[in-house]
Amino acid sequence: MKPIMLQGHERSITQIKFNREGDLLFSASKDPKPNVWYSINGERLGTYDGHSGAVWSIDVKWDSTLFVTGSADQTMRVWDIETGSSMATLEMKTSVRGVSFSYSGTMIAYTTDKMMGHNSELNIIDVREPNNIDATPIMKAQVTPNNAKALSVLWGPLDEHVVTGHEDGCVIKWDMRTGKKMEVGQEHTKQIKDMQLSRDGMMLITASKDTTARLWDIGTLEPFNIYKTDRPVNSAAISPLMDTYPHVVLGGGQEAMDVTTTSSRIGKFDARFFHLVFEEEFARVKGHFGPINSISFHPNGKGYASGGEDGYVRVHVFDDTYYQFKFDF
Repeated sequence: MKPIMLQGHERSITQIKFNREGDLLFSASKDPKPNVWYSINGERLGTYDGHSGAVWSIDVKWDSTLFVTGSADQTMRVWDIETGSSMATLEMKTSVRGVSFSYSGTMIAYTTDKMMGHNSELNIIDVREPNNIDATPIMKAQVTPNNAKALSVLWGPLDEHVVTGHEDGCVIKWDMRTGKKMEVGQEHTKQIKDMQLSRDGMMLITASKDTTARLWDIGTLEPFNIYKTDRPVNSAAISPLMDTYPHVVLGGGQEAMDVTTTSSRIGKFDARFFHLVFEEEFARVKGHFGPINSISFHPNGKGYASGGEDGYVRVHVFDDTYYQFKFDF
């Protein structure tokens, strides 16, 4: 399993994302230029130029026409994927931390940071007409001061709810119409670094700094399983082939600021594969020279990609041994 190394960023990767078909891979980093790559051979299609700060989060519309980025330059931009042109720039009062397209692609939910006297907010805007996007949110919810700052955001089934992951480790489900809190799940003890949905949108996995990842039912926000490691988990993903290969992959490693004090062997910068049900680790993949910041399964489940603090994106395709491996139970 020799990975394709994608070297297009000068600073550490913040998030990577496949489009729905999996032929395109989007990557964002702490430099201001998100990239798009062909996932099959690692050829770079292009960059999206316009931001002037780190890009914290990205998302792709289901039909691969629009691409949204949230940045530390206090803007959120909506891009035309094909041409790379910026279709809309929405100015905020603070940096945009999490962005997410709704399942139908008609709305974008985004969270903003708490800084400079402004509260962290969860907002939803309508993007049905990409050429004249109305920046006025159709739903606004104050996250702070009642809760900790919201970091990541996802849409629940049928676009009825929005789920946010927070700095204190709680997961909150919001009603999309009223902006009211519906459920709060407090299982993690430290901040949630990443949240990803399963293929059918019924489960979500959270990765936290408290060295664990957790699987949740998105309808009831009830925690199912816990995957324990000995390092902070920065990202976790559920295999799209959940029925035949019930696997989750976790990416993490020690804090980036402690990395120079230990050898790369001790840092444990490997991707770890766990069985979804039995919570048991069965494989590791080495490679990165720093903690893995974002990890994602290919939509066909036949490979995965990881982006690290070292600025590389590595695209792996599974060998036959991956499919032959069976758990004894």
